Amino acid sequence: MAGRLYGVGVGPGDPDLLTLKAIRCVEAADVIAYPVKAPGEKGTALEIVMQRADLSQKETVELIFGMNADDKARKSDYGRAVAALSAILDGGKSVAVITLGDVSLYSTYMRLNADMEARGYKTAVIPGVASFCSGAAEARMPLTIGEEGLAVVSMNGDPEEIRAAVESFDNIVLMKAGGHMGEVVKLLGDAGLKEKATIVSNIGMDGQYVGPVDEERQYGYFTTVIVKKGE
Repeated sequence: MAGRLYGVGVGPGDPDLLTLKAIRCVEAADVIAYPVKAPGEKGTALEIVMQRADLSQKETVELIFGMNADDKARKSDYGRAVAALSAILDGGKSVAVITLGDVSLYSTYMRLNADMEARGYKTAVIPGVASFCSGAAEARMPLTIGEEGLAVVSMNGDPEEIRAAVESFDNIVLMKAGGHMGEVVKLLGDAGLKEKATIVSNIGMDGQYVGPVDEERQYGYFTTVIVKKGE
């Protein structure tokens, strides 16, 4: 009988934000699979889990999802990940694929989950704390109040759709903002919202920053911008 595949969200960085269900799942799984951009790279999700779950007897497997702009290269990486997981599951072992934040937010895992289900494998999804929720808590700010709306958009998306969200919603979460801070600053400046924005960067990790837009600061990959028009 084939093993079961689990997608496990491990939260934004602070190991204390791992859920009990996530810990139980990874400790029960036969194999822990974790995403990296290149072979041998440090697995951030794995480092988080190792601080709270006993993985000493676990087999670990890298899933390489490179950031290559070449669509063919990305598809090749994805195909190898599917093949690796299929081989493990066909051997009767369960696999927990761990991913930062929540599994349902900008995570490659959900595509994997759908494809593996289509191949006949049993799957389960374990949610995690989203980075912008943790960031809002660190900033002591509500994401929404009363009947306000909230838009969550990626800065890798279509510029006009991002601009429309900023113009239309009471509260906006701009994810994947680290490599787009120049665009973010211009966008907020054009909308007169720069003073309404809070940067939440490296939440729960070394170098955490929660504060106003600082154009001189260097922001890493794990950077999100929360914009609140009402405050």
